[in-house]
Amino acid sequence: MSDLSESAIRSALSDVIRGEAIAAIVIDDGNIGIVLDFGSDKPTDAAAVRARAEAAVKAMPGVASVNVVMTAAKTPPAMPSGGMKLGAHGTPPPPKPTTIPGVRHVVAVASGKGGVGKSTTSVNLALALRDLGLSVGILDADIFGPSLPMLLGITEKPSLKDGMIQPILSHGVKAMSIGLLIDNDQPVVWRGPRVMGATQQLLKEVAWGPLDVLIVDMPPGTGDVQLTMVQQATLSGAVIVSTPQDLALIDARKGLAMFRKVNVPILGIIENMSSYLCPACGHEAHIFGHGGAAEAAAELDAPFLGGIPLDMKIRLSADEGKPIVESAPESPEAAAYKRIAKAVAASLSVVPA
Repeated sequence: MSDLSESAIRSALSDVIRGEAIAAIVIDDGNIGIVLDFGSDKPTDAAAVRARAEAAVKAMPGVASVNVVMTAAKTPPAMPSGGMKLGAHGTPPPPKPTTIPGVRHVVAVASGKGGVGKSTTSVNLALALRDLGLSVGILDADIFGPSLPMLLGITEKPSLKDGMIQPILSHGVKAMSIGLLIDNDQPVVWRGPRVMGATQQLLKEVAWGPLDVLIVDMPPGTGDVQLTMVQQATLSGAVIVSTPQDLALIDARKGLAMFRKVNVPILGIIENMSSYLCPACGHEAHIFGHGGAAEAAAELDAPFLGGIPLDMKIRLSADEGKPIVESAPESPEAAAYKRIAKAVAASLSVVPA
């Protein structure tokens, strides 16, 4: 039997990579995932280093595939002759966002806090846009708590072709997550620069195109990933997800304000867990309140995209890797996501090919 232990793989890499740069190794039935973290000293020949690392491990008996992900802290640019033009507070100006090759629109789905069902909403929104005849991708940008593999039922590991990570096609949408590159039980213990580097790689080093829309499932809050996203990618708009309760709406307002501050259009606000319909008696209850997101949208001069009910079927289908838009496309719950998708597509002026 071949020895595919972590120590054996590290030994195979010893002539190619210094040991401290190997941040993580995942072994899954002959499929090997490796995360290389070079800190602030990323090699100039990164593509060649990655190729050598993959070749070294692929030569091991029992290895079926190898995928190497590289991350590094960004080093400050060298001071040009005549000095550097600084921003208003004496700091270098942020990088200008650029388009992603082959992607027409990038839409961030965000929330100010966790636990509001943003990831489930992102996945079902992506599938509902697919049902409109659009080519769609979804990027799980939550580096510390990736959920996309479970929500889409993905167990396959990404491959590498011509130096680009190949997204996984699941339910007709292209998907990528750091959770596909590391073990589910392995925590990501990275500081801000590493997180920003990984986010940039998932944006720019994945073969996304051609796509009409790339949905980005953002982590909660307004931290490093959000900053990297708005600095690196030209966003066509943002969708804010909140529950009706006041606490969630307070944080949702912060998220909305962040996108407006960097001139990202707000496509609208979604009220998740808007109402609960008892399956036994048909009584409608408002467990988390009702209408708060619509009121906040009116106050903030943002479109209200609609409400999503609190329903056990949405949760169960997500846990099974078959989101409600896929598993029960004719259900009232799927219809709610599809109405929102039509509104988002109209805001983007997307016409299916």
